[in-house]
Amino acid sequence: MSESVRVKLGERGYDVVVGPGALAELGARTRGSVGDGAGRAFVVIDAGVPESGVTAATGSLKAAGFELRTHAFDPTERIKSIDTATRILEHLAATGQDRSEPVVALGGGIVGDVAGFVAATYRRGVPVIQCPTTLLAMVDASVGGKTGVNLELPGAKLLKNMVGSFHQPGCVVADVSVLNSLAPRHVRAGFAECIKHAMIAQSVSGVDLMGWLEANLDAALAGDPGVLSELVRRNVAIKADAVVADERETAPSTVGGRALLNLGHTFGHAIETLDGITPDASDPSLAPLHHGEAVGLGLIAAGACSRALGMVDDAWVARVRAVIDRVGLPTAVGGLPGDDELIERMGHDKKVRAGVLRLVLPEGEGRSRVVDDPDRAAVVAGLGAIRA
Repeated sequence: MSESVRVKLGERGYDVVVGPGALAELGARTRGSVGDGAGRAFVVIDAGVPESGVTAATGSLKAAGFELRTHAFDPTERIKSIDTATRILEHLAATGQDRSEPVVALGGGIVGDVAGFVAATYRRGVPVIQCPTTLLAMVDASVGGKTGVNLELPGAKLLKNMVGSFHQPGCVVADVSVLNSLAPRHVRAGFAECIKHAMIAQSVSGVDLMGWLEANLDAALAGDPGVLSELVRRNVAIKADAVVADERETAPSTVGGRALLNLGHTFGHAIETLDGITPDASDPSLAPLHHGEAVGLGLIAAGACSRALGMVDDAWVARVRAVIDRVGLPTAVGGLPGDDELIERMGHDKKVRAGVLRLVLPEGEGRSRVVDDPDRAAVVAGLGAIRA
């Protein structure tokens, strides 16, 4: 049975529906969000979603009276581009879809970001319904209204989410039963965002997520649907609190606000798009890193950086590393370039202001804060902690 978490943004507020079998509600939830006047829906599909998931989603939409058009693509960071968004926009325009008719994102975080960006820009904004099919997308990417695509600069330098828009969904439908079809690597990657939320939960919501996560991690990794549903709901509640408090991430560093959700990401983004970096040194074919793998490494780097600044003790750093290791995520990787190159890559992060690097760093026991212009030696210590 599904349950909902409300993202309380007034008239733009929406429900995040979570539970096994929630895809059966997609049509009714979409209809309730966009109203009776919308006759069509345009579904952007992750090519990796199993046929059973696609059938459940499209069948539910058809039962609610929507005529469907679809566009599928194989999501990678390099495909997450303006060119891909343009192709979808052209397909959408060719259908003649009007401003009342929704775009539905069915897939992981990349599909959700691209489809959201398309919905934000087509006819200056049409409804978007997020239907995440990965754990990472369920607990993080589908909630909060951030959409975007990457930019690739000369020299094959990929800038993550450099072009985008804030565009809140009409609703989010997260069916945890779909997670059973994912490869274990994809499921593990999603836990990185859960650990991140646990590291900021006290600062954002005043709750202890880390203790709950550690106690229930084995059941969640085993795919227990009740525990997975509760995991998603707890994480969404923290994400929702951060979004409601600072929707467009404009709070000053002294407050933190939504920027706290970027814990681990500045380090992670610097290594995520590097060619040839693999989570398992014995298997080069696994390169490049998945987003969640890079975030997990970023959390370790942030912890080591924080320790070098005297903000946390060794016990907290070890505790975070132990949880990441239990999940099965890499805790160090080989082949990373030198510190200068990585710090330069970190300087392209969207959180940089006036050329000043801003890092979200842990303070221990579920608390984190924004640190402006951290000492270079501490940043190097963070990078050193993830070098194999």
